[in-house]
Amino acid sequence: MKTTAQVVVIGGGVVGASVLYHLTKLGWSDVLLLERSELTSGSTWHAAGGFHTLNGDTNMAALQGYTIRLYKELEEITGLSCGLHHVGGITLADNRDRFDMLLAERAKHRFMGLETEIIGPEEIARIAPITNLDGIIGALYDPLDGHLDPSGTTHAYAKAARMGGAEIVTHCKVVETNPRPDGSWDVVTEQGTVHAKHVVNAGGLWAREVAAMAGVYLPLHPMEHQYVVTEPIAEIDARETEHPHVMDPAGESYLRQEGRGLCIGFYEQPCRPWAVDGTPWEFGHELLPDDFNKIEQSIEFAYKRFPVLERAGVKSVIHGPFTFAPDGNPLVGPVPGLRNYWAACGVMAGFSQGGGVGLTLAQWMVEGEPERDVFAMDVARYGDRAGPGYIRPKVVENYQKRFSVAYPNEELPAARPLRTTPMYDIFSDMGAVWGAQFGLEVVNYFAQPGEPGFETPSFRRSDAFDATGREVRAVREGVGINEVQNFGKFRVTGPQARVWLDRIMAGRVPGPGRVALSPMLSPKGRLLGDFTITCLAEDRFHLTASYGAQAAHLSWFQQHEERGVSIENISVFLAGFQIAGPRARSSGFLHARGRERLAVSECRPHDAGHDRLPGAAGQLYRRSGIRDLLRPDGPTAALVDVVADRAAHGDHALRDAGDDVAPARQAVRLVDGRVFAGLHRRRDRHGSLHFL
Repeated sequence: MKTTAQVVVIGGGVVGASVLYHLTKLGWSDVLLLERSELTSGSTWHAAGGFHTLNGDTNMAALQGYTIRLYKELEEITGLSCGLHHVGGITLADNRDRFDMLLAERAKHRFMGLETEIIGPEEIARIAPITNLDGIIGALYDPLDGHLDPSGTTHAYAKAARMGGAEIVTHCKVVETNPRPDGSWDVVTEQGTVHAKHVVNAGGLWAREVAAMAGVYLPLHPMEHQYVVTEPIAEIDARETEHPHVMDPAGESYLRQEGRGLCIGFYEQPCRPWAVDGTPWEFGHELLPDDFNKIEQSIEFAYKRFPVLERAGVKSVIHGPFTFAPDGNPLVGPVPGLRNYWAACGVMAGFSQGGGVGLTLAQWMVEGEPERDVFAMDVARYGDRAGPGYIRPKVVENYQKRFSVAYPNEELPAARPLRTTPMYDIFSDMGAVWGAQFGLEVVNYFAQPGEPGFETPSFRRSDAFDATGREVRAVREGVGINEVQNFGKFRVTGPQARVWLDRIMAGRVPGPGRVALSPMLSPKGRLLGDFTITCLAEDRFHLTASYGAQAAHLSWFQQHEERGVSIENISVFLAGFQIAGPRARSSGFLHARGRERLAVSECRPHDAGHDRLPGAAGQLYRRSGIRDLLRPDGPTAALVDVVADRAAHGDHALRDAGDDVAPARQAVRLVDGRVFAGLHRRRDRHGSLHFL
């Protein structure tokens, strides 16, 4: 085994082998893969081996299409068989919402160059005659669907990588990963130490343990998964061609032909997380004990959908663990807080996504960025909020919803609320319908009395439609106030701050006391974020952008950080409000607080894991440019962070507007980009103005 390498890949499953192959394909030949046991140990060897392009994220679907097309290339390069069975596949729809989802998926597939089709019951009966079509509206047909030999495919990746100059060492357990001051790594193994510039964690079931060696926690968890292989079935044995895949979301099952019988697997509701206390290092080619009780209801439904199963004997039961991230997508890219440390794990659909993951990570490492927008699988998308108490219930929720309808703007309830602002209770009492952004509870809209306190998602107009229209009309005619906690906020300081911002931002960096909007572009011109830049002084800037992308933005900043620049993520420490609308200047908020002062509430939690943002220090600072926002011929919407100490506690922050509020028939609150249309205003016995 070599003692130095440009890259060490830890983990020898299909994902690790794919990363290794793609690195050599892009010209990095000094690469080494270390596997503690044999290639395919872990979850690869017992996988069902199915592949498909269906994915709720457009770019993920495209990468899955790349993965599937790659297999023939591997066979041509290596002369090895991947055991390909391109039999096509159908995804059934038994109700209108599910059919709407398939229509939306087909539209996305066409955009990404994937040729899928919507078919009706007659065509389903011709393609998959063992299917009971009672209640079936239609299906999505994908000619790329199929299955393969997991072991053969992994070894094909490995051989292609070796042909490109890579080295693979098996039975070589990694026991430590130690960073050096220059950003390189010492990878300590049972066979010696390897010094590498880069480390890739492709540890699969052991990704958590490998990450812990570097002092980080990865947001993933293994789940038990079970599928059944039947004895020969006459209807299958009599076919001249192989039966296609059938995914039955209503039954939480996927089905394909296996020999002269069938293989059917389930994503059952009474699912179980596996290895809660960590994956045992000695686990490898073992299986978990059979558990038919867990899938009893799923099997009962499968008998109705595929009646031939009820007469079939069971040949074997495969019950093993797979690793999932909370949203079901992989964790790929540079791990925040570590130099030259990369993730390629959480890939639960390894034979649908492994090739795309390998390509993406290799491009990221070799070329500086991947060719596609890969935010959906960026390891930074969870930030530092993702501890086991949050990750495990979210992984369970994702497993249970694996075949559920994925609605636009759907809000999922598990592990919530995780983080709230001081206004949470007040807004809840006012009828807030909550959503979540990067773990923070934010108001989507306000329900009026008699309206549901939650949004029922739909592919058509949901409960939010009328409420949003009501709120938008109100703020266009009056004034609104919006809590701005759900914005990503960064403090950039230092003697080289302006030079650094001028390099990474596409727009002009403003002068002291000024504000400017600027996109941030990658070296290849890809949009990475849209920022509001406030210059507080020549060496002190405040950046505001998307709250949900703050971890990805910070990761990008850190990768390109230079001497003389300090970057701090202060997103959870700043609380404030935004005033907007044609009556913003006459609302009383600005008059009461002064026209030349910008009040910012800065909160410093005592405990980073605190689930409720604490009170504010009430720091005030002057900004000369505020007058420009309020001049008579200025903009009609004043963007101002207002209200200091009491606002951070939610203590009459919105209710007391002072005595100089211009008359209005309605008062409006704009919250998280929407407007709460209040009813008529009145003064209480203390003279305070209330919005009702």
